[in-house]
Amino acid sequence: MTRQAEGQKKEKKGSELTEKVLYINRCSKVVKGGRKFSFSALILVADGKGKVGYGFAKANELTDAIRKGGEAARKNLASYEMEGTTIPHEITVTWDGATVMLKPAPEGSGVIAGSKVRAVLEMAGYTDVMAKNLRSSNPINIVKATFKGLSLLRSRQKMKQVRGLA
Repeated sequence: MTRQAEGQKKEKKGSELTEKVLYINRCSKVVKGGRKFSFSALILVADGKGKVGYGFAKANELTDAIRKGGEAARKNLASYEMEGTTIPHEITVTWDGATVMLKPAPEGSGVIAGSKVRAVLEMAGYTDVMAKNLRSSNPINIVKATFKGLSLLRSRQKMKQVRGLA
Protein backbone atom coordinates (compact mmCIF):
# COMPACT_ATOMS: atom_id res chain seq x y z
CA MET A 1 0.00 0.00 0.00
CA THR A 2 1.35 3.42 -0.91
CA ARG A 3 0.29 6.73 0.54
CA GLN A 4 1.59 10.06 -0.60
CA ALA A 5 1.68 13.11 1.63
CA GLU A 6 2.24 16.18 -0.47
CA GLY A 7 1.88 19.83 0.40
CA GLN A 8 2.88 19.49 4.04
CA LYS A 9 5.21 22.32 4.97
CA LYS A 10 6.61 23.20 8.36
CA GLU A 11 8.59 26.29 9.26
CA LYS A 12 11.07 25.85 12.08
CA LYS A 13 11.42 28.69 14.58
CA GLY A 14 14.78 30.42 14.67
CA SER A 15 15.82 29.42 11.15
CA GLU A 16 14.71 30.14 7.61
CA LEU A 17 14.64 26.47 6.57
CA THR A 18 11.37 25.01 5.27
CA GLU A 19 10.62 21.31 5.54
CA LYS A 20 8.30 19.43 3.17
CA VAL A 21 7.18 15.80 3.20
CA LEU A 22 7.46 14.62 -0.42
CA TYR A 23 6.56 10.96 -0.16
CA ILE A 24 5.50 8.45 2.47
CA ASN A 25 5.46 4.69 1.95
CA ARG A 26 3.76 2.25 4.33
CA CYS A 27 5.10 -1.28 4.24
CA SER A 28 3.47 -4.23 5.98
CA LYS A 29 4.98 -7.53 7.05
CA VAL A 30 2.82 -10.47 8.07
CA VAL A 31 4.06 -12.04 11.29
CA LYS A 32 2.66 -14.59 13.73
CA GLY A 33 0.58 -12.03 15.67
CA GLY A 34 -0.79 -10.22 12.62
CA ARG A 35 0.57 -7.41 10.47
CA LYS A 36 3.54 -5.26 11.40
CA PHE A 37 3.71 -1.86 9.69
CA SER A 38 6.79 0.25 8.99
CA PHE A 39 7.11 3.58 7.21
CA SER A 40 9.60 5.32 4.97
CA ALA A 41 9.59 9.07 4.32
CA LEU A 42 11.24 11.30 1.71
CA ILE A 43 11.75 14.82 3.10
CA LEU A 44 12.93 18.08 1.49
CA VAL A 45 14.53 20.93 3.42
CA ALA A 46 15.34 24.27 1.76
CA ASP A 47 15.79 27.99 2.35
CA GLY A 48 14.36 29.20 -0.99
CA LYS A 49 17.64 30.90 -1.99
CA GLY A 50 19.40 28.08 -3.83
CA LYS A 51 20.11 25.88 -0.80
CA VAL A 52 18.22 22.57 -0.67
CA GLY A 53 18.67 19.02 0.63
CA TYR A 54 16.75 15.76 0.84
CA GLY A 55 16.58 12.96 3.37
CA PHE A 56 15.17 9.46 3.21
CA ALA A 57 14.52 7.50 6.40
CA LYS A 58 12.69 4.41 7.60
CA ALA A 59 11.13 3.73 11.01
CA ASN A 60 8.36 1.76 12.68
CA GLU A 61 6.45 4.98 13.46
CA LEU A 62 5.55 7.58 10.83
CA THR A 63 6.60 10.55 13.01
CA ASP A 64 9.99 8.97 13.65
CA ALA A 65 10.53 8.40 9.92
CA ILE A 66 9.67 12.05 9.18
CA ARG A 67 11.93 13.32 11.98
CA LYS A 68 14.86 11.12 10.86
CA GLY A 69 14.34 12.17 7.23
CA GLY A 70 14.38 15.85 8.22
CA GLU A 71 17.64 15.39 10.13
CA ALA A 72 19.19 13.62 7.14
CA ALA A 73 18.00 16.40 4.82
CA ARG A 74 19.62 19.08 7.01
CA LYS A 75 22.93 17.19 6.83
CA ASN A 76 22.51 16.97 3.04
CA LEU A 77 21.98 20.73 2.39
CA ALA A 78 23.91 22.16 -0.55
CA SER A 79 23.86 25.30 -2.70
CA TYR A 80 23.26 25.12 -6.44
CA GLU A 81 23.95 27.44 -9.38
CA MET A 82 21.30 30.01 -10.29
CA GLU A 83 21.19 32.43 -13.19
CA GLY A 84 18.59 34.98 -12.18
CA THR A 85 15.42 32.97 -11.63
CA THR A 86 16.39 29.95 -13.74
CA ILE A 87 19.18 27.42 -14.26
CA PRO A 88 22.28 28.30 -16.36
CA HIS A 89 21.88 25.64 -19.08
CA GLU A 90 19.96 22.54 -20.21
CA ILE A 91 20.92 19.19 -18.71
CA THR A 92 19.65 15.59 -18.88
CA VAL A 93 20.60 13.28 -16.02
CA THR A 94 20.03 9.61 -15.19
CA TRP A 95 19.95 8.05 -11.73
CA ASP A 96 19.13 4.31 -11.62
CA GLY A 97 15.98 4.07 -13.77
CA ALA A 98 15.01 7.73 -13.56
CA THR A 99 15.96 10.22 -16.27
CA VAL A 100 15.22 13.90 -15.68
CA MET A 101 15.63 16.73 -18.19
CA LEU A 102 16.02 20.31 -16.86
CA LYS A 103 15.83 23.33 -19.18
CA PRO A 104 16.06 27.06 -18.51
CA ALA A 105 12.79 28.87 -19.20
CA PRO A 106 12.03 32.51 -20.09
CA GLU A 107 11.25 34.92 -17.26
CA GLY A 108 7.65 34.62 -16.06
CA SER A 109 6.98 31.11 -17.38
CA GLY A 110 7.06 29.48 -13.93
CA VAL A 111 8.18 26.00 -12.94
CA ILE A 112 6.82 23.52 -15.49
CA ALA A 113 7.54 20.07 -14.04
CA GLY A 114 6.08 16.97 -12.45
CA SER A 115 5.26 16.93 -8.75
CA LYS A 116 8.57 15.70 -7.27
CA VAL A 117 10.86 17.69 -9.56
CA ARG A 118 8.62 20.76 -9.13
CA ALA A 119 8.84 20.51 -5.34
CA VAL A 120 12.65 20.35 -5.41
CA LEU A 121 13.00 23.27 -7.85
CA GLU A 122 10.44 25.52 -6.12
CA MET A 123 11.90 24.92 -2.67
CA ALA A 124 15.40 25.62 -4.01
CA GLY A 125 14.21 29.03 -5.21
CA TYR A 126 14.05 28.51 -8.97
CA THR A 127 10.98 30.19 -10.47
CA ASP A 128 11.45 29.69 -14.24
CA VAL A 129 12.46 26.15 -15.22
CA MET A 130 11.03 23.51 -17.56
CA ALA A 131 11.58 19.91 -16.50
CA LYS A 132 10.50 16.50 -17.69
CA ASN A 133 10.66 13.11 -16.01
CA LEU A 134 11.49 10.80 -18.91
CA ARG A 135 11.40 7.27 -17.47
CA SER A 136 10.80 6.25 -13.88
CA SER A 137 7.92 6.98 -11.53
CA ASN A 138 9.93 6.08 -8.41
CA PRO A 139 9.94 9.29 -6.30
CA ILE A 140 13.27 8.60 -4.59
CA ASN A 141 15.12 8.05 -7.89
CA ILE A 142 13.45 11.11 -9.45
CA VAL A 143 14.58 13.31 -6.54
CA LYS A 144 18.12 11.86 -6.65
CA ALA A 145 18.32 12.46 -10.43
CA THR A 146 17.13 16.05 -9.94
CA PHE A 147 19.78 16.68 -7.28
CA LYS A 148 22.46 15.12 -9.49
CA GLY A 149 21.39 17.44 -12.33
CA LEU A 150 21.49 20.50 -10.08
CA SER A 151 24.97 19.56 -8.87
CA LEU A 152 26.25 19.27 -12.47
CA LEU A 153 25.12 22.81 -13.38
CA ARG A 154 27.92 25.34 -14.03
CA SER A 155 27.60 29.11 -14.40
CA ARG A 156 28.85 30.92 -17.51
CA GLN A 157 31.64 32.56 -15.48
CA LYS A 158 32.93 29.21 -14.19
CA MET A 159 32.89 27.71 -17.68
CA LYS A 160 34.82 30.70 -19.07
CA GLN A 161 37.43 30.29 -16.34
CA VAL A 162 37.76 26.56 -17.02
CA ARG A 163 38.20 27.22 -20.75
CA GLY A 164 40.67 30.07 -20.13
CA LEU A 165 38.52 32.80 -21.68
CA ALA A 166 38.12 35.00 -18.59
